[in-house]
Amino acid sequence: MTPAAVPVLHVPDEPTTQAEGWLAAVLDGRDLESVLDDEKDGVTAWLWSRWRSLAAVGLNEEGLGLIVLGYRRELWLWLAGERTWAQCCSGLIGRINRRLVGDGDGTSE
Repeated sequence: MTPAAVPVLHVPDEPTTQAEGWLAAVLDGRDLESVLDDEKDGVTAWLWSRWRSLAAVGLNEEGLGLIVLGYRRELWLWLAGERTWAQCCSGLIGRINRRLVGDGDGTSE
């Protein structure tokens, strides 16, 4: 895949309300990975609802989920208040773009 084929992803508005719930779930003992990957209201599902253009280049929600799980440390630091949303999300976008350019399907780590 050429770099021109990679969609331009924007940094969506910070999901402040959802983030409070995600953080509370982890602090209450729920596994971070399950919070990130929850099909109904997890971080991956939230991002997928904003970045569906990734499907046009062959990255489905499951593939996005694998990338998100690989980025879990930075996402945790954002939830814990150690990173800004802009820092975290920009880094995630960079990771997505590198996966798309590097292997064409965005699913390898």
